[in-house]
Amino acid sequence: MQKLLNVVQEFTAWCRMQINVKKTYLLVIDNDENRREQEPALSVTSNGETLQAMNLDDVCRYLRYWETGNGNMRATKEVVAKEQKIIAARDLIKCHPLTPELATELFTSKGMGVFRFSMALIEWSESELNDVKQLCVQAYKNAWHLPRATASALFIFQKTHAGKESTLPMAVLTQELLLHAKRCMQYEDVSKKIMLTRLKRTLDEWLCDSFAEQIEEMELWKWDDATGDFWSRLAKALQQSCSRATFQSREQSSWTADWHQCIPLEN
Repeated sequence: MQKLLNVVQEFTAWCRMQINVKKTYLLVIDNDENRREQEPALSVTSNGETLQAMNLDDVCRYLRYWETGNGNMRATKEVVAKEQKIIAARDLIKCHPLTPELATELFTSKGMGVFRFSMALIEWSESELNDVKQLCVQAYKNAWHLPRATASALFIFQKTHAGKESTLPMAVLTQELLLHAKRCMQYEDVSKKIMLTRLKRTLDEWLCDSFAEQIEEMELWKWDDATGDFWSRLAKALQQSCSRATFQSREQSSWTADWHQCIPLEN
């Protein structure tokens, strides 16, 4: 690591760039507590200054995600839902001069956008999703200049049931899980191999022969009991939204995905 930083330092000197050492941290990603206690503390320098080392439980922002060295992304959920991201977007349209449609679009862009970004990789509990759903409904009421006491069914129900079919967390979650799987499975590369390995592990864990069978299996389980990994989370989301995504096995070592176009809606 020190050799790499030395090369970076030479490059920055050559192109007259600078690294802000005060904003550069050393984060050792290792969840083995015994090994961390036995090994000496790692120390590296940049431009003659020692980088500040972060503890395993310290929160670090990396590629727009907030997480700790042991992979805990709870901080991301707190930033999205509890630290003014969605709340700020909701309050932004509290007394707006826009049409209800434009105000709704503004909230969907600002509030649901930050929520959508983290959906595919972070596990959200049912209670956490309900909290975000409540904030979204409050925002849609603000968009239509309605009091908080207004019935929420208007924004939750589908258009076939006289609702507005508003964008809600579960629909966003299902869409992002599908898009993430589609992106990772698009090319014959290491990403696809990793996803297929994880899929096989999930099917073995749930004693299922196919992904379609796993979706059916999810009907017997509650959300919090069935979403411990990516594929089970996707299967449960598809089961709740009555959408389909099937995998067809042509050979023992080769899998192809057959994605059915779907627009998941809130139940």
